Amino acid sequence: MLFVAAMGSQAATTTERLNLDTNWQYLQQDWMSAEKALQQQQWQHISLPHTWNATDTVDAEPGYRRSGSWYQKTLNIMPKRGERQLLYFEGANFETDVYVNGIKIGRHVGGYVGFRFDITEQVKKGDNQILVRVSNAFNRNLIPSQKSDFFLYGGITRDVWLETVPADAISHVQISTPKVSDKTASTQVSLELTQHNGQGEQVSAEIVDPQGRSVAKATQALGANKQTVLIKLPNVQVPQLWSPDSPSLYQMRIALIDANGKLLHLTTERFGYRWFEMRPHKGFFINGKRLLLRGTHRHEEHAGVGAAVSNEQHRADMQMIKGMGANFVRLGHYPQDPEIYKAADELGLIIWDELPWCRGGKGGAEWEANTERLLREQIRQNYNHASIAFWSLGNEMYWEEDFVGGGADDVVTPYLQHLNDVTKSLDKSRLTSIRKFYPGDKIVDAFSPSIWAGWYGGAYSQYAKSIHKSMQKYPNFIHMEYGGSSHVGRHTETPISATGIRGAQVSVSEAMNQAVVKSVAKDSDWNENYIVDLFDWHLNVSESTPDFAGNAQWAFKDFGTPLRPENPIPYMNQKGLVDRAGNPKDAYYVFKSYWAKDPFCYIESHSWTHREGPKEGREVTVYCNTEAAELSLDGKSLGKKDKQQGVVPAGGLVWKVPFKSGVNQLSVVGYRDNKAVAKDNMAVHYLIGEHGKQDHINLSADKLANGNWLIRAEALDKEGNRVLDYNERAYFSNMTSHGHLLENYGTPHRSSILEMASGQVAIEFVAGEQPSVIEFRTQNVKGLYIKIDPRLGVVAL
Repeated sequence: MLFVAAMGSQAATTTERLNLDTNWQYLQQDWMSAEKALQQQQWQHISLPHTWNATDTVDAEPGYRRSGSWYQKTLNIMPKRGERQLLYFEGANFETDVYVNGIKIGRHVGGYVGFRFDITEQVKKGDNQILVRVSNAFNRNLIPSQKSDFFLYGGITRDVWLETVPADAISHVQISTPKVSDKTASTQVSLELTQHNGQGEQVSAEIVDPQGRSVAKATQALGANKQTVLIKLPNVQVPQLWSPDSPSLYQMRIALIDANGKLLHLTTERFGYRWFEMRPHKGFFINGKRLLLRGTHRHEEHAGVGAAVSNEQHRADMQMIKGMGANFVRLGHYPQDPEIYKAADELGLIIWDELPWCRGGKGGAEWEANTERLLREQIRQNYNHASIAFWSLGNEMYWEEDFVGGGADDVVTPYLQHLNDVTKSLDKSRLTSIRKFYPGDKIVDAFSPSIWAGWYGGAYSQYAKSIHKSMQKYPNFIHMEYGGSSHVGRHTETPISATGIRGAQVSVSEAMNQAVVKSVAKDSDWNENYIVDLFDWHLNVSESTPDFAGNAQWAFKDFGTPLRPENPIPYMNQKGLVDRAGNPKDAYYVFKSYWAKDPFCYIESHSWTHREGPKEGREVTVYCNTEAAELSLDGKSLGKKDKQQGVVPAGGLVWKVPFKSGVNQLSVVGYRDNKAVAKDNMAVHYLIGEHGKQDHINLSADKLANGNWLIRAEALDKEGNRVLDYNERAYFSNMTSHGHLLENYGTPHRSSILEMASGQVAIEFVAGEQPSVIEFRTQNVKGLYIKIDPRLGVVAL
């Protein structure tokens, strides 16, 4: 039997929240009745967050499980008179039925938003059974579309809480700041009450500044049976404005008090004073000052866990984004975990919060009802967050229609107008936005067309012309999505240049059918060098264009998608600045070199460990955010250079390095005010001349610090040189029942099927108690084998 701690003996005057993530039982089979499910013997012990699609989305078998599953938990609680118990789910995908002690108490349809059920009447003293069925089955009447470029994970993918509140309680708080300036700010709070007797009760609201000082108070009597209250507080003088550089947060403390002055309920919400604007042809403004939005995008998933991401992992993503100097995050393409908004508020990251109307066109009455309800729930849930500037109403909504005619302009446009009207009726303080639905550009406050210069079309040298054209055409232009894919460790001395590839699609907008066009995306090898150059060019343009609102690179982290089974890592969208586990690629450091404040230097590239060329050597690029840098080879300085603004690549921090044949040690020191403030170093294996044809594959294994083994396959010529253009798809398998490969993570070292990168590939292996044999294959390599023996170590076969 599973238990949680009992509640205290005193009736609650605040909302007591008990996390319920541990000690759940999970049943994979989709029995359609609770009775049938409870009769089964296959229940497994799990913790939340949880998804049954943690690994099957990126395994070798096409498709992933789209069905229902069951969860159950036993709660031991001692409910008291004068209290209510609420069950709160931060999110479950996508259709959720909840039972308490055999009684169905509610159903929620739709993913990515939280919901709660009052279970007071169903719970009893002692053990209580919580039973939940969740389904991510195919449902055309739910957004996002099944044809979206990301997985629709099933399960209880976020935290679950037991909330205990007084019978007379404040159930919802919405804080508005109708007028804000640097001199004064008005504040009003809208309250919803569960119940009250109306006999002399009152509510008191108090604003506490970031230093903990009370700066405004107001008290209001309650009328009989009144369930909603609006309180207007005295103006706050010289408010501490929230911004990316100074994310100042206030607290609103609200108390419900009875006629005798007794506290019935006390609740606290955080908020901030700030205001946002899109000024026609002038860009984005916060607090009356122009701000260049320096952004990226985030999907809610992580290697090995899918969408069941922990709060620590959520927070780590946002800290890395802030650490590279970004001030803006577009949440693609759905509302995300509460921890994300909390982190954005605290770190100073402006948020584009997107309704998951992604592709599929518009459906009928049921689809419309679900979509509008989810929009209302999203705004209600996230309204008080200081970081949210944009309510996005959708992305590529007309693409890949799910309903016949549902993608037509005259069908989508009126409904978009309706959603915009709904949004403005709920929140006049924020901006509405969309991406890539051209008939809607004048409906919303901020609009992004499609510009993928140098990836899906055109060349990256077209970026400046493209955004200037869009700035003239769309008064409210902001650019969402640019970049391209990179396969970690794949490098070339001759990446595609700024002029693009011969015969490529001229347009910089992506075509719906990529098969019929020629582009870098479809017709290149996705090496890291090209992406570094592309981002360097884009950032140089965006940082120097007057009146540009800003942009957001797509996307911060590699993520899974059912639409890309033949990518170098199958089923992975590899456009991330970091891999799916959060390890930085080369591109991450390009962004840091433009945006980050803390000094750093990075030699391009730590995954480019083998190079070749003439005896005169090769150029080495260093990305720094320092004023100057000095590169050394084997301890000998190659000269100190000043970083030059507007120069690509890397602000001119490029050295011709006279590598010797063999191992070379590179080191760099970055300077500010002539003081050494950053450094980096790496070893490069250099071959004077060129490698020969691939002759054989060398299979080896090294023990890692975590106790696992890294099994590496390296393509070599007859002389033992790495064959740097050998990029065949590789297959690893464990031929024994002992130990296991770490696979289905969608990362470079935890995937059993992936393309080699510049002549090498590797996978991590967890050894068992008995010897294991690992096989390596490609289309042309019929089988190589290595034995991992826990007593003898590596044994060649």
